[in-house]
Amino acid sequence: MSKFLEMQVFAAVVDAGSFVKASDALSMSKAGVSRYVADLEARLGVRLLHRTTRRLSLTDEGQLFHARCKELLAGVEEAEAEISSRNVVASGLLRINAPVTLGILHLAPMWAEFMALHPGVTLDVTLSDHIVDIVEEGYDLAIRIATLPSSTLVSRRLATTRMVLCATPQYLAQHGTPHHPHELAQHAVIAYSYWSTKDEWQFDGPHGKVSVHTQPRIRTNSGETCRATALAHQGIILQPTFLIGEDLSSGALIEVMPEYRAIELGIYAVYPTRKHLSPRVRALIDFLVAFFAKPRVRSW
Repeated sequence: MSKFLEMQVFAAVVDAGSFVKASDALSMSKAGVSRYVADLEARLGVRLLHRTTRRLSLTDEGQLFHARCKELLAGVEEAEAEISSRNVVASGLLRINAPVTLGILHLAPMWAEFMALHPGVTLDVTLSDHIVDIVEEGYDLAIRIATLPSSTLVSRRLATTRMVLCATPQYLAQHGTPHHPHELAQHAVIAYSYWSTKDEWQFDGPHGKVSVHTQPRIRTNSGETCRATALAHQGIILQPTFLIGEDLSSGALIEVMPEYRAIELGIYAVYPTRKHLSPRVRALIDFLVAFFAKPRVRSW
């Protein structure tokens, strides 16, 4: 007897709340449904359901097994949907939301390549640094930079980027190089407004975590403005490597206190659901995975 079918029947009984309703949903006799569940319990050697004349309830083992069944069944459904979607030509409107700086520096040049691969797809790309409700606002997919993706949405990790504390050699020559995060309180700091911890900057150092309250000379919601101000020798910034990586490589900016590491962030493709994923969304996810796997991106 199929273990997969046993799990399907058991999950259907739990979801429907009765053997009769499950038999209707599965187009199977009630006796057949009961036999599958009984055989499953016998094979596992545990009782999964409490049965009374009025209701069904899960045992502790049943709750655990039901959760795992739902995960496995969802995985199979997702795999089937993915394979099916690959056999259909991607077409229609794709609404995408992405962070401003990442969108301008790295995503903007790639849209032409995506459109050339999928001429039936029309793109509507919106850039914003505040977190949008992709379901409420009707986006098919968002690209987010975060420590963890939202638990209410499906996500695919594309890459990582490290936050780096840095300044120009000229600024450090004039104002001195800090050697401990607490010394940042005496420096001109250029702050990003949407930073989750606001003016509290946190680091992992040789002796554990260190937190320091900064007093920004400039606060802005633009990472590019932070970078430009730092390059004009006006202070110290904490910005992601996807923005300042080339400046660090050229020496225009120098990492400050490299032994005190700031947070590493994930770059995610986020979308509402795995179920019935359209061919155009699947095509975009596959394209993004390939794009972010390129050596230049991996070197961030």
